[in-house]
Amino acid sequence: MTISKPAAVLWDMDGTLVDTEPYWMIAQTVLIESYGGTWTHDEALDLVGSGLWRTARTMQAKGVTMGEDAIVALLSERVMEQISVAVPWRPGAKELLGELREAGIPTALVTMSIRRMAEHVRSFIPFDAFDLVVSGDDVVNAKPHPEAYLTAAAHFGIAPQDCVAIEDSIAGATSAVAAGCVTIGVPHMLPLDDTGAQALWPTLAGRHTDDISRVLTESRMTAS
Repeated sequence: MTISKPAAVLWDMDGTLVDTEPYWMIAQTVLIESYGGTWTHDEALDLVGSGLWRTARTMQAKGVTMGEDAIVALLSERVMEQISVAVPWRPGAKELLGELREAGIPTALVTMSIRRMAEHVRSFIPFDAFDLVVSGDDVVNAKPHPEAYLTAAAHFGIAPQDCVAIEDSIAGATSAVAAGCVTIGVPHMLPLDDTGAQALWPTLAGRHTDDISRVLTESRMTAS
């Protein structure tokens, strides 16, 4: 079997590259409680991987009287503050990303966080990590809609089927699969069994470029 390298590897950020979901949950809880409301872990889980403007509307429904854009900006600022104190890298993510760069494989960060936060996380990576960032404020339709992944593939001028996406959330994996990307799910807070991802890995620790290429190759063989 000849192993095919991906034309590009498209990375989710929150929960995949960095374990920031707890930071978002803290920020949401503090905001809602400041308005006298309550916020449960299950309610927070429902927002994992989806767009920040959906989060903002949910905050408003819980009694927060700020505008949507103001909520997005405030939550993002509070998460960035926590990242500045400690960057919670997901196991093996930074190492795999570095190996892909050394192999000359194009990479993109495809996140529903705003660009300012994506660039903030990017600034802590000690090498030139991404050729492209597609952020939540770059798209009309947030994950699980496929727009973000289609945008990344179009930027590179390649078919989504030649890309590999790495995702941790249901919304994110659904988005990548819908775009036609070969998708590796790395479940974090929720199972990804029903998303259609071509591979499910418990962790990125110990994974290498050849492992990603093997998933792409096996997916092509299955489809042919």
